[in-house]
Amino acid sequence: MSPTPKILILTPVKNAVDHWATYWRLIERLDWPKNALSLGVLESDSNDGTFDLLQRVRPIMEQRLSRVTLHKRDFNFQIPKGLPRWEPAFQLARRQVLARSRNHLLFAALRDEDWVMWIDVDMIDFPSNTIQRLLAHERDIIQPHCVLEPGGDTFDLNAWTHNEDQTEQKPLSQARGSNRPVRLDSVGGCLLMVKADLHRDGLVFPPYPYGRPSPKMREQHPVWGTGEIETEGLAMMAHDMGVQCWGLPDFEVIHHNG
Repeated sequence: MSPTPKILILTPVKNAVDHWATYWRLIERLDWPKNALSLGVLESDSNDGTFDLLQRVRPIMEQRLSRVTLHKRDFNFQIPKGLPRWEPAFQLARRQVLARSRNHLLFAALRDEDWVMWIDVDMIDFPSNTIQRLLAHERDIIQPHCVLEPGGDTFDLNAWTHNEDQTEQKPLSQARGSNRPVRLDSVGGCLLMVKADLHRDGLVFPPYPYGRPSPKMREQHPVWGTGEIETEGLAMMAHDMGVQCWGLPDFEVIHHNG
């Protein structure tokens, strides 16, 4: 019998005190052996005592998990008070910082695990057998369908596939009823499973528009377009590595509305 795959859950956090209890409840109830489940958390730029909370609860986490990595790295980025995190003027800078956070966390926490599962700290529900359901499809990069309520519209619009003439992006909600994995051109980060060896091979979250032409590029090099950043950039990089991304439109997980 093959050994149980080792899973590393990675979560970048910022001002996460209000979300931590729910997040930890979801992690704690995962039906996966303790000796094959580890957690890495990177905290940055919080002003609500998030890192102090993480340090206080670390002994509790270590009782449930094989290994816990807590990492602090401030990027000195704040969206002005009163503005939502999706404010267009700050999107590029916000996604750049998030990509850097993910990469710093990945390099700090990854050891000998077989899979990395990226989970947002403000998820509010996913089943205890999430790991089993994702691994059962034997895909190198796969994600469930992140929504705000069961049967609702797709929340994570970073997960999409082009329509046939590539004029628009279709979210996972438009593929419901297939009861099978569907090909994705891009992925989101609400809950994303990645084979760890792909990260070791160089698959990261670009903190810049991946795929855009560079003035330093050789003239004979093909032009790749304007580029994608963070999770979308990771998907483009995966495609360039010859790896297909997949989504499960009928496997829904619930995200906090905010």
